[in-house]
Amino acid sequence: MELNAILLFGMPGGLEWVIIGLVVLLLFGAKRIPELARGLGSGIREFKDAKNQISEELEKGIKEEEKKKEEK
Repeated sequence: MELNAILLFGMPGGLEWVIIGLVVLLLFGAKRIPELARGLGSGIREFKDAKNQISEELEKGIKEEEKKKEEK
């Protein structure tokens, strides 16, 4: 259902982003927006770090399994 709504309405264009920005400015005020952006940025950074750590652990496990197979 959500995919159909996205396909029907599409992604927001330039004017829609301006309206969204104005609504955010009105809701949170100019002083709070940098705090929100910093929080969002740190959350994204933590997510990427966790994703990279999981990828490294998976690669390490795969290499260990390949070594075990070669030893047999």
